[in-house]
Amino acid sequence: MTLLRTALLTSLGALALAACGDSKTDPAKEQSVIAKVAAPAGKSWSQTVAVTPEGGYLMGNPDAPIKVVEFASLTCSHCADFSNASHEELKRDFVDTGRVSFELRNYVRDAIDATAAAVIRCAPAERYFPLMENTMAAQAEIFKNAQANEQGYAAAMALPPAQRFPALAKATQLDTFFQSRGMTAEQINACLSDVSNIEKLEKGVNAANEQYTIPGTPAFILNGQLAEGVGTWPDLRDRLRTMGAR
Repeated sequence: MTLLRTALLTSLGALALAACGDSKTDPAKEQSVIAKVAAPAGKSWSQTVAVTPEGGYLMGNPDAPIKVVEFASLTCSHCADFSNASHEELKRDFVDTGRVSFELRNYVRDAIDATAAAVIRCAPAERYFPLMENTMAAQAEIFKNAQANEQGYAAAMALPPAQRFPALAKATQLDTFFQSRGMTAEQINACLSDVSNIEKLEKGVNAANEQYTIPGTPAFILNGQLAEGVGTWPDLRDRLRTMGAR
């Protein structure tokens, strides 16, 4: 498999390492109900966010008996559907009980995805999930802005990497999108001018493919195992309930 580095830092083409959607059936036995775990004083579990050694962002009880990892692309429509449908219920009924931890890892598939993901990861950790949810919710708007300036997009993609991603943010209006959500122009430019921020995303995708052979996005790891048959929020919700989070 060609390394993601080639596609993002050298090539002008879009990435296509994983499809968006597609899953198989994998029924699981119903397990006993798991007791709730109290959150730290003065804080809910969904307000507890930490960066993991793998570069993901973990929300909730780090010692939760059910550990969910999602690999998501910001330009995958199925990932946006999952985010839009899940975020409130997932936090309220699963993460806040202390039974489930939810870790999100960016699985970038193209240059727009990488640009947005890098900016979000340059924000404070507590802003990660709100910004991811905002970006998923605005996916159609982001696509529309990019399509409206195909010339600017192409010109940005022809630039060297340190200039490419700041130019992409301007061409697709991602810079103003994130400025309206609390980041400054200086922060965005500094973040995207630092090629190491893109390299970290590349390394995360390549590591995910090596460890799990990600078949498509969104992809879910449940207690260390790739979950087949889970591609939507109802799928995951039912699986979590079966595992004892009910």
